[in-house]
Amino acid sequence: MKEKLFILTKVVLILCFSIGAKAQTAGTLTFSFNQPQPTSPAPNAGIKSILAVWIENNSGIFVKTKMRFVGTSTKDHLPTWAVKAGGTLSNATATTCNTTDGTTGATRTATTTPVAFGSRSITWDGKNVVGATNGTTVADGIYRIWIESTWVDSGSNNHNELVSFSFTKGPTNVHLTPAGDTYINTVVLDWVAAPLGVDEVKNQEPAVVIYPVPSSGIFNLDLKNELNDIKVFDLLGQIVYNEGNLKNTFETTKKIDLSNLNNGNYIISLTNENGTSNYEVIISK
Repeated sequence: MKEKLFILTKVVLILCFSIGAKAQTAGTLTFSFNQPQPTSPAPNAGIKSILAVWIENNSGIFVKTKMRFVGTSTKDHLPTWAVKAGGTLSNATATTCNTTDGTTGATRTATTTPVAFGSRSITWDGKNVVGATNGTTVADGIYRIWIESTWVDSGSNNHNELVSFSFTKGPTNVHLTPAGDTYINTVVLDWVAAPLGVDEVKNQEPAVVIYPVPSSGIFNLDLKNELNDIKVFDLLGQIVYNEGNLKNTFETTKKIDLSNLNNGNYIISLTNENGTSNYEVIISK
């Protein structure tokens, strides 16, 4: 029994590594949200907003700051971002805080631009930072966009908000409208993968666009190059779907039916003569 459990664990580790390290798909993330003026305390022109938006990988490693509004008198109001970006809990304005590629400025008020509250949007090119410069395209996998916000009323009472939204960066385009809350809402997230050249696509491991995600179990695979075999794994590493000896699949759409499976996350593993690609999908009935 112990030997069987060890084998399953090993399969899961292999799958997770291949998802995170096999490819570095270029593309663009567009992320927008609304931050209404708080009603507690009651709305008034004296409320100030301190805000940071940044990206991490699924292991909690800082990737890039996209927005930071904070001032000298409020530098201790973004403790989570400050530590992640290279500063300290009490100093979000430290020179060690990496704001490469980020929109930055002082604490927002009713008279600044952008104003203290309202709609916000950022874009991300899928790259990390190296020191003070724009870096390289990061590995495909699950990433999180974090928002940390503090607002201060006229009585200097602090109110804090810390939320995150996840998505899968890869060759599959993603459109999400996750639920927010009272203070961060109307969230829209789009990851659009950069198209590859024809010759580039043909000579690589399977490349597909999978939709819809999530799905009730029926998935469409828009195939960009040849595909020989399809396997689907659950998160224990067990094969729950297997289809082989596929032919003439270049630039066609392949449908697979996983509606007999339970709700949850699964790995679709695709193989051709150039290698294997793995894609995480969600079944939600």
